Amino acid sequence: MWKWLIAIVVVLVALIAGAAWFAKSSGLADKLEKQFNPKLKSVEVRFDSPTRGKLVRTINAPGELEPKTKVEISAQVSARILELPFRENQTVKEGELVVRLDARDLKALLDSANAQLLSEEARLEGARASLANAEAELSRRQKLVASGDIAKTDLETAQLQYDTALSTLRQVQHGIDIAKANITRAEKDLDNTIIKSPMNGVITKLNAEVGETVVVGTLNSPGSVILEIADLDTMRLIARVDEANIARVKDQQTATVYVNAFPDLKIPGVVETIGLKREQDTNGTRYFETKVLIERPRDLLLRSGLTANVDIDVDSYDDVMKIPSQAVLDRAVDDLPADIVKDNPNIEQGKKFTRIVFIERDGKAHAVPITTGASDSTSTIVKSGLEATDRIVTGPFKALTDLTHGQLIVEQGKGDANKPTATLPSPEEGGRRRRPPS
Repeated sequence: MWKWLIAIVVVLVALIAGAAWFAKSSGLADKLEKQFNPKLKSVEVRFDSPTRGKLVRTINAPGELEPKTKVEISAQVSARILELPFRENQTVKEGELVVRLDARDLKALLDSANAQLLSEEARLEGARASLANAEAELSRRQKLVASGDIAKTDLETAQLQYDTALSTLRQVQHGIDIAKANITRAEKDLDNTIIKSPMNGVITKLNAEVGETVVVGTLNSPGSVILEIADLDTMRLIARVDEANIARVKDQQTATVYVNAFPDLKIPGVVETIGLKREQDTNGTRYFETKVLIERPRDLLLRSGLTANVDIDVDSYDDVMKIPSQAVLDRAVDDLPADIVKDNPNIEQGKKFTRIVFIERDGKAHAVPITTGASDSTSTIVKSGLEATDRIVTGPFKALTDLTHGQLIVEQGKGDANKPTATLPSPEEGGRRRRPPS
């Protein structure tokens, strides 16, 4: 019994030793180690290099387009619309007729005011004659009282008649002034039945039709807005800048506007005005209204009310080293090799985390601490830690986040370093190695 057990053990030891020798001599051991040891397994990555140039920091804000200049045409008199020569989206020139109102009632008021003036002027002649007679009689009686020919009561009667005539004259003169004012107002109202365009532009809104009666606005009630004319050649974006960003926005800063209706279009602009009063939208977001004047592209009609977004350039850095932002990683200092951490000027003393990038050295990923500066939407400034010739690992994201210092890396699309180069030999091949088909 013991002899059989010893024989079995000897056979097993021989088999294990033979298998180990075969794996080593055929290269299978190396392949298995690469397969299961992360340090020896190559990872396909993408590379990029630092570049020098300009980096611009921006803040983004939503908004709507509107014409810089637009006017609402309202009636100055209450009357029925007789004519609307233009329709929506039609172009008008300054001075062209855009609305004609019924003038018959206003013409009648003007005629009445003229008749009132003639009547008051006729009364004026009689009032002047009466005053002249009263003045002469008063003078005559003053002389008679002085000579003692009449009593003082007769003089008082003459004085009263004179005062009455003078008052009547003044009333008539006031009536003439009123009549003239009525004429002026009636003429103005009559002129207001003809409404002309105050500017070159486009009819962007038409709120009335021929035959409707328009009314004049009052202090507590707005009047009828007949139409709206806008200059669509000069547009601006009314942006809603978040209150957290408003301190960085200044007049005359450059900007880029992206209109949702034209996703491939970039429109340059400049900050025109910044609101002083904080607003709040229905979602509770607090913002400041900021107007960005834009340069309308030729042969492109930008409609009022189109939604858009704007990138406002708030900071600019010239001739700086920059790298893709996705290459910058935050790693625990304790996870980095001691020789990298020791006396490294790009690792702040006492900090538990630092910023690094992986660069390629001899086919391996090498962690390099860096000092970064400002970032935009795609790039980050590197102040120190990199050389212009370094090959930086920029992705893929999963590979980059799992990458470790010293790990084998290969450029994506340039071959598979982990592809097996040997298979177990078949008995027919006499133990010779065979490469698999590619």
